[in-house]
Amino acid sequence: MSANDPKRTWHLEPAPAACQHSRMGASGRQKLVVRGFAISIDGFGAGPSQDVNNPLGIGGTALHEWALGTRTFQKRLLGKDDGATGPDDDFAARSFENIGAWILGRNMFGPIRGPWPDDSWKGWWGDEPPYHCPVYVLTHHTRAPIAMKGGTIFHFVTEGIHAALKRAWDSANGKDVRLGGGVATIRQYLQAGLVDEMHVAIAPTILGTGENLFSGLDLVRLGYRCTEHVATPSATHFVMTKASSSDER
Repeated sequence: MSANDPKRTWHLEPAPAACQHSRMGASGRQKLVVRGFAISIDGFGAGPSQDVNNPLGIGGTALHEWALGTRTFQKRLLGKDDGATGPDDDFAARSFENIGAWILGRNMFGPIRGPWPDDSWKGWWGDEPPYHCPVYVLTHHTRAPIAMKGGTIFHFVTEGIHAALKRAWDSANGKDVRLGGGVATIRQYLQAGLVDEMHVAIAPTILGTGENLFSGLDLVRLGYRCTEHVATPSATHFVMTKASSSDER
């Protein structure tokens, strides 16, 4: 089982005091943010049957077409000096701003399930992943950290979502922590009331099945409101902010 397997979720124990709210860093209040997370019209953030040949599940690549052609994606992830500008690129660029650490569910790191058979798998992105900072991978199976080119260090956290967040905040040098997914991981942090801001890009495609991001979640009760929305031919972008964040902190 993986951290993103909908049949197995982390126990949502009461948050330790250090993790109940955002924290003050050198550059201001640290936040836990979701940025650039794409879903289908029917709410699915990944297609079914993820494997090494289908990292996003069957049909999942269509969710990210809004970002693939942007200048930010082409430059940051492929090292090319081309790509489109405009609102989609603006959101793509914003997704990397002021990020000092990431948290990922295990499926976002790779297709391997259960105990690690060896140390050969080092993520989807090759020798130099696009994170360039510490990345905390939720898993039920211990593994030593992996240092990659470009400053990415993968740390494997078996103690749950609050422990991963505390470690991410501690290593982020006062910057924000980005929650990269997948769907089950984001849902767990939402249910725990720990996500401060969330940018979701709704792609003009229907998957029909997979992992649904908002199914069964009452976002109003959880304190979220829409603070920004922009439509482009490739996606409709929504930014949701936890309404109580500024009031409580």
